Order: sequence, then structure tokens, then C-alpha cells
Amino acid sequence: MGNLADRIEEYLKRILEQASEGYIILQRGELAGVFSCVPSQINYVLDTRFTIERGYLVESRRGGGGYLRIVRLGLGLEGHYQQVMRQLIGEQLSCDRSNGLVERLVDEEVVTAREAALIKSVLSSGALGGEFKDWDVLRALLMKIILTTLSRDDLLGI
Repeated sequence: MGNLADRIEEYLKRILEQASEGYIILQRGELAGVFSCVPSQINYVLDTRFTIERGYLVESRRGGGGYLRIVRLGLGLEGHYQQVMRQLIGEQLSCDRSNGLVERLVDEEVVTAREAALIKSVLSSGALGGEFKDWDVLRALLMKIILTTLSRDDLLGI
């Protein structure tokens, strides 16, 4: 069935899919109770699997009346994803962040799993070996080029 973090992630994604508003509001303590874990394990899942790069916004208020609001950020089909992704990439992009962005492209059905594997392999630290001094800058540039190519309407259906 997977580890606890996987189960929490799948649970949250499932109820997000069912939410007609595009977001869910939960109590951290209640969610921890559902999975018989401590709230810090919920925080871990939110911090690592529900990031902006992966297409989520998490708002959190701690304390007695505290809550978690998880919002799914759609990329849209009219090329809006390119602008959003460029803003997320910035001038530097770590390997972990690039993998998160690629996973989001898969989740949004912008690329296939095979295309994602190709992109990840090109942007991986192993592929970018050698004597260049700032791989994060190069990785950001390459990701922007990839997104520009993906947004070209003249390449649809090829």
C-alpha cells in the first residue's frame, strides 16, 4: 500500500479531485488522527509533495482554530502554463525543483510519462556533469527552452 507519506498524499489528492471549489480545508490534528500519526508527518507531506512547483498552494494557520487550505493550481490549456512555469523557474533551478516541475507537467497532462522521463534525464545532475560552474542556471535555461517548445501550437499532433 506504500508508506505513510504516500497514503496521506493519495488521500489528499483524492479529496481535492472531489472538491467542486478547487480547494479543501482541513484540520491538521484531525488529519493526523485519520492516519494515526503526529501532525509533523502531515507537515512533511505538505512541504514535500504539495509545493508550488507541483501545482499546489498550501495555506496554514496554526493554533486552536487553525486550518489547512490546499488549493490546486491549474495551468490551463491556452499556453498559460509557460508563463506560470517561467515565474516558478527564475534564474536558477535545482534538480529536485526541476523534477517537481516535470511531475506537474505530467499531472496536468502537458507531457507524457515517457516525455517526462526524457526531460528528467536531460536535466539530471548526472547528465549535467563536467566543468561548468553553475548547473542550476543552465538547468533553468534548459527548462525554459523546453517549455517554450511545448507551448508551440504548430507542433501539436506531431
